[in-house]
Amino acid sequence: MTSFTGILSLRFILLLFVQVVICNNINFFGFINPYIYIVFIFLFPIRDSRIVLLLVSFVLGMLVDMFSDSGGVHAAASITLAYARPLLLKMSFGMLYEHQSIKFNNTDLGSLITYVGAGTLLHHFMLFSLEVFNISYVLIILKKTLFSSIFTILLSILIIVLFSRDKK
Repeated sequence: MTSFTGILSLRFILLLFVQVVICNNINFFGFINPYIYIVFIFLFPIRDSRIVLLLVSFVLGMLVDMFSDSGGVHAAASITLAYARPLLLKMSFGMLYEHQSIKFNNTDLGSLITYVGAGTLLHHFMLFSLEVFNISYVLIILKKTLFSSIFTILLSILIIVLFSRDKK
């Protein structure tokens, strides 16, 4: 196992642990929950195989589902985010993604916020749509998506900036 694989494994375990132990117990106003485990999907290496990303995202989502007793909605939302990730990267970073030269530790903050924001909104909309699974509750789905996304985006950007930036 290379040191990079070890770092990825440690990131996987730490984000899963923080999600299960801390974030699953946060519940502001009854509907605002952070889902920071998706930071792993955001920061997964770009040059690695897409199939590996889909499989790891599925495993991550299923583990969150097992600990949350949520019946597979996190796995489905995680796979959706992993599948849409190339489109989100191209939309946010443009030519940097085309040339496979994105380094999250030195990208500009605007592109990073666009990437994390769009991905979080997609993930949360899928998550809450499957959780509620009733079109007549579309306003509740949108409310939960919006407010949980804001909280998750703030925490995700904070985590990425604090732990992925170059130390000068």
